Amino acid sequence: MPEKNEIAVVEITDMTEEGAGIGRTGGYPLFIPGAVPGDVLEALITKAGKSFGYARIRRLITPSPDRTEPRCPSAGPCGGCQLQALSYEAQLRFKERKVLRNLQRIGGIAEVPLQPILGTEDPWYYRNKTQLPVGTDKAGLPAAGYYAVHSHRIVPEPQCCLGDPGDAAIVRRVLDHMQTYGIPSYDEETGRGLVRHLLIRRAVRTGEIMVCLVVNGRRLPAAPALVSSLREIPGMTDISLSINRERTNVILGTEILPLYGPGYITEDLCGLSFRLSPLSFFQVNPARTERLYRTAGDLAGLSGTEHLWDLYCGVGTIGLSLAGRAAFVHGIEIIPAAVDNARENARRNGITNADFTCGRAEELFPAMVREGARADAVIVDPPRRGCGKALLDALLAAAPERLVYISCDSATLARDLKILLAGGYTLQTVVPVDMFPQTVHVETVCLLSKLSGAKHHINVQFDMEELDLTSAESKVTYDEIRDWVREHYGFHVSNLNIAQIKQRHGIIERENYNKPKSPDSRQPGCPEEKAKAIEAALKQFQMI
Repeated sequence: MPEKNEIAVVEITDMTEEGAGIGRTGGYPLFIPGAVPGDVLEALITKAGKSFGYARIRRLITPSPDRTEPRCPSAGPCGGCQLQALSYEAQLRFKERKVLRNLQRIGGIAEVPLQPILGTEDPWYYRNKTQLPVGTDKAGLPAAGYYAVHSHRIVPEPQCCLGDPGDAAIVRRVLDHMQTYGIPSYDEETGRGLVRHLLIRRAVRTGEIMVCLVVNGRRLPAAPALVSSLREIPGMTDISLSINRERTNVILGTEILPLYGPGYITEDLCGLSFRLSPLSFFQVNPARTERLYRTAGDLAGLSGTEHLWDLYCGVGTIGLSLAGRAAFVHGIEIIPAAVDNARENARRNGITNADFTCGRAEELFPAMVREGARADAVIVDPPRRGCGKALLDALLAAAPERLVYISCDSATLARDLKILLAGGYTLQTVVPVDMFPQTVHVETVCLLSKLSGAKHHINVQFDMEELDLTSAESKVTYDEIRDWVREHYGFHVSNLNIAQIKQRHGIIERENYNKPKSPDSRQPGCPEEKAKAIEAALKQFQMI
């Protein structure tokens, strides 16, 4: 087994889903950030476990044909991008393969109807929203940037290569204001300090700009001076404070205090005009958003007679863009400000066949289905954690003929598809869409249709003990956790290991599962190396 600080010559043969290169020395797997498939390199081993290790690139011997020079000088230490060293064509292949692997391994789908990924014309400076943590640099001055990999240490970056080039001027004015008036940055360890995050949102079509400072308090010293400075920037439309005094990783607070402007900006999309508040969800890549929604609408196959449900609807972008092709659109969204925006967006666009309800889709949609609501077609666009089990059960009960699932995480998508396919749906089409170039993330659009008729009848036998699961357990099987650990860490973990780590995190097992045969018997503890690997799998499957 190699040791720490040992140098090894490694050929990179694959990449993890997090974007690290995978190579082997004498059969021993090494995970190497910044390495890409096809590289031959000298690697300095930085950590050596029993079954796998980590290393960094010491010297490139033969660069991969797919290697390219990162555009951003902070691409290595910054955790915002993972794939800048990989050519864009290779990035697209990586993302197609990621979707395929997850649907096969987690979803158990042998034949995936995968369509070619929809790339973007320009994979740089595409984001219409920048969200930066604010901290302190080595000199004790206010700084903003992105977190370093696997840490909350801020890497100051004056100009991100994914955000709008004009963002740097806004960041500079905010930091200068903080320095001038002695305004402290927030300290996560102590919970003290004022400015936590800086949100910049741009409407590409209208040119309007929104700035929102997330603060650990209810006022910003010398706020009029900052407003005056920011208003010198062309397009500045709205400036506000988001109040967040919680010791949490959640970025935005629920209360917004206006400093200047109407409380929103407007953006044009799919021929409609939309209002966006600081709390509103809106896709970050406008160049791909219209293509994404057009693809979803085409897959929904609307004829004008359907009641279409838009679940996790945000400000109503998807549902309203399809209202002209449906009899009625019903939207559900949990954020009140976004629902207000959606209703106003319907009004301002003259759309009368749509309504929007505030609440949890997992609760409201099942209740409405039980009360007899009609659902001919459904589009779901959930957050990264995927759909709740109650919502999946409601979808199966409502049985819409066509179900379009939009996902930003193919692992949770695969988990949910497994449930829907077992409930009688068939997977017709899977279309990856690259909404996030230079990162490992990929959007995926799926069409599911309802099986009907005796021709499609299937018999399924259930083991009643297997059905006795907690809701967290039911998300993924022990085999899937074991396979994921073997693929990413190169060693085997037992069911007992998995059960012990699930219990450590409060995921309760069935009463008799791995229970000792006698009160005096002792079970071996899970080695810490395996515990960390299992915890990584549980995080991957959104169980912790």
